[in-house]
Amino acid sequence: MLKDEDRIFTNIYGMDDRTLAGARRRGHWDGTADIIKKGREWIVDEMKASGLRGRGGAGFPTGLKWSFMPKESDGRPHYLVVNADESEPGTCKDREIMRHDPHTLIEGCLIASFAMGAHAAYIYIRGEYIREREALQAAIDEAYDAGLLGKNAAGSGWDFELFLHHGAGAYICGEETALIESLEGKKGMPRMKPPFPAGAGLYGCPTTVNNVESIAVAPTILRRGASWFSGFGRQNNAGTKLFAISGHVNNPCVVEEAMSISFEELIEKHCGGIRGGWDNLLAVIPGGSSVPCVRGELMKDAVMDFDYLRGELGSGLGTAAVIVMDKSTDIVKAIWRLSKFYKHESCGQCTPCREGTGWMMRVMDRLVRGEAEIEEIDMLFDVTKQVEGHTICALGDAAAWPIQGLIKNFRGEIEDRIKAQKAGRISSVAAE
Repeated sequence: MLKDEDRIFTNIYGMDDRTLAGARRRGHWDGTADIIKKGREWIVDEMKASGLRGRGGAGFPTGLKWSFMPKESDGRPHYLVVNADESEPGTCKDREIMRHDPHTLIEGCLIASFAMGAHAAYIYIRGEYIREREALQAAIDEAYDAGLLGKNAAGSGWDFELFLHHGAGAYICGEETALIESLEGKKGMPRMKPPFPAGAGLYGCPTTVNNVESIAVAPTILRRGASWFSGFGRQNNAGTKLFAISGHVNNPCVVEEAMSISFEELIEKHCGGIRGGWDNLLAVIPGGSSVPCVRGELMKDAVMDFDYLRGELGSGLGTAAVIVMDKSTDIVKAIWRLSKFYKHESCGQCTPCREGTGWMMRVMDRLVRGEAEIEEIDMLFDVTKQVEGHTICALGDAAAWPIQGLIKNFRGEIEDRIKAQKAGRISSVAAE
């Protein structure tokens, strides 16, 4: 279990002061100029050595991503864009950072931008985060007033401007290139890659897009050293991580824990156990709504990190938004609800996603009611495979994976419902 002195987010529950004075008292903005004076290469190398993988879902090594930015400017400015469009159902960890510990993010923006040669950064915050935006803007204003942003930011010799941009509530704008399009004032639709943002991103300039948590942990990693951070978790899954546990646990919460903690320890220590006990656990979605669900009995001993969940259980850590479902859950209806969400949020640019999400939702609608044929289960699985991997961005995959997880893990439940409906044993339950 993570000790309190090793926690990066020391005010995640808002018990302390979220102002600049409170952040400084807790050790933030301490020696920021000294870190910057060590130079770009040192910062990037230290981030690589820390083993930090992106906390937005994909788990791409953060230091490596930073290193893709051009070393010298060709006349175009460089930009850092922070993805605070936290729209994945079940995910609510970045919200707590912006609400209660905003200075971790602001300091991270300065250091990360310097490491990439950027004099300006944009935080793109989701449209529904009204109070979070207010808290973050107040913290940015404080930092400007204290000389931590602007000309000679924090006395480092680096000029740095930080802008907060409010999105309009579209899920697709969480995808990095759609986010950039939206920032530019266009429709939030993903771009074809290449060119990657590090070559041509915001306004055609070299850009890095990072998740809130990835940026907010950087200053503490650089202060305490890469070896300290890489000491948590398993090989290739280093560091501490915010887990957002919701659903059928006794105490849903957001908690910072070491990577590779077991699922059982996470739930018992922080959530007071599963509602109705472990025998009542039906399924878990371990990483936000886009990763496949896992049967409850397979999750108890699961290791909560990228490689175990993907390799051993065919799911993923994603954003570490752990959605717990007990046996009172209609699992078919739960996954139908997610398919409805992805159908609604598809931008419509790619045909497989535009047509496939609606098709999958309509078949799921009939499966919920038991009004389908058993052969349609395999047909639905085939359609998910035609959507997955055939779209510009990962929304097609996100729509396909929950349904694949349902069919792989809970096929019996779907078949039983169809058989019961045919035998006239269940009344038609309308999907709502």
